[in-house]
Amino acid sequence: MTDMKKTFVLVILFVFPLVAYLFFASGVNRFGRLPVLTEEVGELSQLDSAETFNHKITILGFLGKDVALRKGNAFNLNQKIYKPFYEFNDFQVVMVMPEGTRDEVAEIKKGLGNLVDIGKWRFVYADDSEIISLFNSLQTDLSLDAQLGTHYVFIIDKERKLRGRRVDEEEGPKYGFDATSVADLNNKMKDDVKIILAEYRLALKKNNAERTTQ
Repeated sequence: MTDMKKTFVLVILFVFPLVAYLFFASGVNRFGRLPVLTEEVGELSQLDSAETFNHKITILGFLGKDVALRKGNAFNLNQKIYKPFYEFNDFQVVMVMPEGTRDEVAEIKKGLGNLVDIGKWRFVYADDSEIISLFNSLQTDLSLDAQLGTHYVFIIDKERKLRGRRVDEEEGPKYGFDATSVADLNNKMKDDVKIILAEYRLALKKNNAERTTQ
């Protein structure tokens, strides 16, 4: 084998895999953050002084006045999103509920609690105008129905920013996830929650590393 051929083989065996690795690694770093779609969502404490979005990764939903209509949504969310992630310290699920739905919520909580510890489920009660105001602050292309509910749930980060997908292969901008669709929760939302959790873990590791070097 000539020297030129040997050099070519070495390039193929060693250099090309390294270049490929660097290419994909840079892609992971570039696209490893979940896009911000809305910069500032309204604060939960305006509805309930004991609750907050700040410092929490929140899954936000609106079950509406006809709670039975979306009971299945809560159970889908419980199984596909809450159950895999509830052990993370800063994770929570918040359902904003119209006043007058407490009895129905109690039944839902009882059912959810049969499947997993629901200590990080939050049900926040508000009047109609407060619910509409909070929903509008998301600035999405979605809307609440006449009962102040929606099948969609949303990812809110620790700085009260709405996270989602700027370009989804099926929908264009994806502000929320359809809780009636196990596929949407399992194939898309779960991946996006993993991304944002990893994002915060990496930031925490970086901060810890910087403190130890100071």
